[in-house]
Parts: sequence; structure tokens; C-alpha cells
Amino acid sequence: MAPHYKLIYFNSRGRAEHIRFIFAYAGIDYTDHRIPTEKWPELKKSVPFGMLPVLEVDGKPVAQSNAVARYLARQYNLTGKDEWEALQCDALVDTLGDLKQALYYYRSEKDPIQKEEKKVTLLKDTIPFYLHRFEKTVAQNNGFSVGNSITWTDFVFAVSLENFELIFGKDSLEPYPHLRALKEKVFALPNIKAWIQKRPHTEF
Repeated sequence: MAPHYKLIYFNSRGRAEHIRFIFAYAGIDYTDHRIPTEKWPELKKSVPFGMLPVLEVDGKPVAQSNAVARYLARQYNLTGKDEWEALQCDALVDTLGDLKQALYYYRSEKDPIQKEEKKVTLLKDTIPFYLHRFEKTVAQNNGFSVGNSITWTDFVFAVSLENFELIFGKDSLEPYPHLRALKEKVFALPNIKAWIQKRPHTEF
């Protein structure tokens, strides 16, 4: 009997969207439980480590978005063809996480002068450093992030690149045609496309 999944997160894409992509791609039914932000202080006490997203598997809660995504990816054959490719998936996701952390520091900066300084550093140094390397990886893998077929890492990239375009503009991926093509390929997958068309509209 298939497990019952309940994904608990805010009404946003955020740290949960790549998990939703896995469910959508694999055609798995789950409860997409979105909590209002005003209820979070009360709920925070009851979830593991006081963080979201949380996935309940038959009522058993598990935290950490990428741990959840890795678990589901293993269940639904999205970790590559062998352990080496699974390692490449993990390495790319964790490295992308480093870039996302830098973007978070920029977006959360309150001081306008320091925020502008962070933006200059991001656009001149940090972003090109990472995206040029990711671009080369996707080019070498014939349009995939790992191996020669869809993995959960492609979903992580697609979600992140969507947000990247929202932050820096639609033209921001022009220097990275393979990354942009990867995002478009993921978004065109029938089950993913259907999810995108019906998901709640949120800023991020």
C-alpha cells in the first residue's frame, strides 16, 4: 500500500517547490498543506527542529527539504543510474545551496547601501563563478545536470532558475543558454507543466 504524504509549508514555492515537482513528475498524490504565516508561531513548537518544510509519511514527520527530496528521489528513481550519479546529484544541489545562501543574504539586507554593494559583488563575481560552472556541467551532460536523464537535481535547478529570473530579470540567463534550456525542458515536462498551471500564484 502506498504511503500517505502530507507536505507542510507556507503558501509559497520557497524550499518546498522542488519536492512538489518530484510529486508532480512521479504522479504521486499528496496533501499540499499550506499554513498561513500568522499561524506559524503556534505550529513551530510542534514540528521537528522548528523549521519548514516538513513531510509527514503516514503521519511521521521529517524535516529538511533536501533530505526529504533525496528520500523521494530514491523512491521514484530520480537519483541517476548508479551511486556515482547519486553523489553528483547531491554535490550539485549542495553547491547550488551555497549560491542560494549568498542570494538570501542579498535579499534580506536592510541597509540600502550595503544591499547595493552586495548586488554588485553578486553580479560581478559570485553569480558568474557558480553559473559558468553549472552551465559547463549541463553542456557536458547533453542538457541534464547529471547523467543523461532527468534527476531531482534538474528540478532543484529549474526552481532556482525561475527565482533567479524573477530577481534579476528575464534576460539574466542569456549568458547561460544551457541552464535556461534545462529550466525550460523541466517546465515543459507534461506533469510538471500541469502542476505549474494549477499551483497557487505566489511571488516566490
